[in-house]
Amino acid sequence: MSRALQVADREKTAERLLNSSAKNSYDPDLDIDWEAPLVDGAYYTPPNRVSLYGTQLWDQLSEEQRIELSKHEVASVASNGIWFEMILMQLLIRHTYSMDPTSRHVQYALTEIADECRHSIMFARAVERLGCPAYGPQRTPHFLGRVLKTIGWGPSMFAGILIAEEILDRIQRESMADESVQPLVRMINRIHVLEEARHVRYAREEIVRGMEGLSKAELAVHRYQAGAMAYYVSRTLINPEVYRAVGIDPKVGRKAALSNPHHQETMKWSAERLVPFVDEVGLLGAPGMRLWRKSFFIGK
Repeated sequence: MSRALQVADREKTAERLLNSSAKNSYDPDLDIDWEAPLVDGAYYTPPNRVSLYGTQLWDQLSEEQRIELSKHEVASVASNGIWFEMILMQLLIRHTYSMDPTSRHVQYALTEIADECRHSIMFARAVERLGCPAYGPQRTPHFLGRVLKTIGWGPSMFAGILIAEEILDRIQRESMADESVQPLVRMINRIHVLEEARHVRYAREEIVRGMEGLSKAELAVHRYQAGAMAYYVSRTLINPEVYRAVGIDPKVGRKAALSNPHHQETMKWSAERLVPFVDEVGLLGAPGMRLWRKSFFIGK
């Protein structure tokens, strides 16, 4: 087993994560100044990460419209982040439903659920503060989320959790370090990145454990489900309705974004830590490869 796949004893990992949570956790109600004015002329995400960056549509936008689009895309990511986390919380509750609540493993799962409750409220307040709609997912992924939270199991269940967390983590790490980005957004990203690092560790180790002893049929199911979740995460982050905020028809904006090499490269960049891991554990493969490629998280 390679170093990347080595995992500690489940209880020892949970104990370390619990100790870290006790020392390094935030309360967004207290640690974010929600009344601070937004900075005029500041983007809400680095402009090269906006989905239309580099397209003819982008060239036709004024600077004010580009900033406005960045704001609505951040609001879309935040509101879809709430959707991701609501699914995650239900999956974790199902995962631990019949386990011993005195174990550190279950107690950390409950701690993570509490983290995600705070994150969801933080994202909701952010959308409200930015004055944007709570875009959320479109109809198909919204329905499929209901299915996943009801029947998701094993390594692909934790892969779905990991995909959402790793992609957001990469995007938010860059944004929180960029001093040209709105201070409010940077602080929200900083809180989320710090606490999600523990969640990523928990999910990664559960995937490694869950992959042991799978039959060929089970492996195929988990590979397909992981690919499907990668595809829907990538397509859901930016709701097409955001383009309407700058006078662009959502269908036109969506088509331009999906064919935009800059946006495709951003998706691939956001998965640079995720893809090698899922490949090494054996989750990246047929019959899910077509969906992974359509997600833009890996090259064609």
